[in-house]
Amino acid sequence: MASTTADVLAARYGSSYRWLLTLTAMIGNISLILSSTIVNVAIPNIMGAFGVGQDKAQWLSAGFLATMTVAMLLNAWMIAAIGKKNTYYVSMAVFVTGSVMAIFATSFEMLVFARLLQGAGAGFIHPLALQVIYQIFPPDQRGRAMGFFGFGIVLAPALGPAFGGILVDTFDWRAVFWLVLPFCGLGSLMAAVFMPPREEEVTPPTMDWTGLVLVSIFMFSLLSGLSNGSREGWGSDVIVLYFVTAIGALIGFIIWESFTAHPMLNLKLFANLRFASGCALSFVWGAGNFGLWYLIPLFVQIVMGYTPTKAGFLLMPAGLLLAFVFPLTGRISDWISPRIPIVIGLIMTSYSCFLMAGADTNTAFWVFGWWLIVGRVGLGFVFPPLTTGSMRALPPELVSQGAGMMSFSRQLGGAFGVSFLATFVDLRTVHYAQSYIATQTSGNSATMEFLRTLKSYFGQAGTPEVLQMPAALQQLGQAIYGQATMLGFREGFLVAALVFFIAIIPGSFLVKGKND
Repeated sequence: MASTTADVLAARYGSSYRWLLTLTAMIGNISLILSSTIVNVAIPNIMGAFGVGQDKAQWLSAGFLATMTVAMLLNAWMIAAIGKKNTYYVSMAVFVTGSVMAIFATSFEMLVFARLLQGAGAGFIHPLALQVIYQIFPPDQRGRAMGFFGFGIVLAPALGPAFGGILVDTFDWRAVFWLVLPFCGLGSLMAAVFMPPREEEVTPPTMDWTGLVLVSIFMFSLLSGLSNGSREGWGSDVIVLYFVTAIGALIGFIIWESFTAHPMLNLKLFANLRFASGCALSFVWGAGNFGLWYLIPLFVQIVMGYTPTKAGFLLMPAGLLLAFVFPLTGRISDWISPRIPIVIGLIMTSYSCFLMAGADTNTAFWVFGWWLIVGRVGLGFVFPPLTTGSMRALPPELVSQGAGMMSFSRQLGGAFGVSFLATFVDLRTVHYAQSYIATQTSGNSATMEFLRTLKSYFGQAGTPEVLQMPAALQQLGQAIYGQATMLGFREGFLVAALVFFIAIIPGSFLVKGKND
């Protein structure tokens, strides 16, 4: 009916409608962003509860991002088939189902499945926000709108880990899944009022189901190979099969998308150098952002001994400052060449990771917090100009496809970044542990003195003599593992610093065009 169209809604609510609609989309995204980051402070507790290592625990974050990435590809088809409002409802329903299942999970496998469901719900709704912004705002206001939208989605991970840490310490890890439910309810109520329904004359596009299957096989084969490599052996048949399958699916996907009449992702968009550079940088931004936000809570809890609450509050100042930087850089991106803030932001983020690569158990809370502030503000300088600069390079008829491609690149980078950095830290930790163990011989005077001191301490504490040396050896093993873990994480931060620095190359191509 005409009275339910977006035009009538805009007429009813006046000039504020575009902001109310953006706020509605933003609240839905706050739910998914909360869920994607708040779980990270609970991962050490989840690992202990189910007796799993980091190789499996990474699926809680990487699996969420992977299903979110795949589900995003269905967004355009769903909007055309059932409309924006119903797409919003479906995404919230799937997301809430996953959240409730996670609260009552009785096994690690059930918890991972719940996270996959959450990721699917998040993927359905995420591109909706970008489409709303680029459809209802004129070009000269999109940067400001993007800054407003960014304010909400970065405020969530700023406050989420702190509240999550308090919930974990006060209740248990299951409590982190409660926090997202009120936002889902509020978003659904606002969607009922402000989100336009499906237009009657819209014909659903032909869905590229073959492409969807191929990209799904690629994603999950790659992540399965990365997460199981350490346990199964990198040269084992099953791991080689995972990687061969991933490569084959990727090649098949590229070939299929190049020739099919109705591609899921229009690869011809990459013929535009500015847009291709933006997608490459978006991939790096997602990998670094989600990867670091996964590693840092683990590092400060496992290596530095922080409680979940303390870890959450460590992350909060950087996230809060980033929430205020986003609108500022959004406005700036409307005026100047995107390359300037992007290069500045990448240098800041790379430097922040380089500083974190020197962290140890003696690093002060506020020193580490300051390093995080430098890095998060740097990422804030990158995101709004990256998005607007890339989209401006496209003609209006390709904006919708471009928005989907940008979101896909960022989330694909996030899934890969989490899995790659977690696997890299695991490998380097094992390497350092084996190197240290090889030096722990009777000819090592420092080791023997350490064991004698511990044996004497246990004797004074009343430990039976027959148990004193085994207890001392156990403490030696824990000390070795602790040192190896610290060095593994530090190298992970160093790799992130290098990646962000190299990303300056594609970032330098995002200049302001003649028609911007």
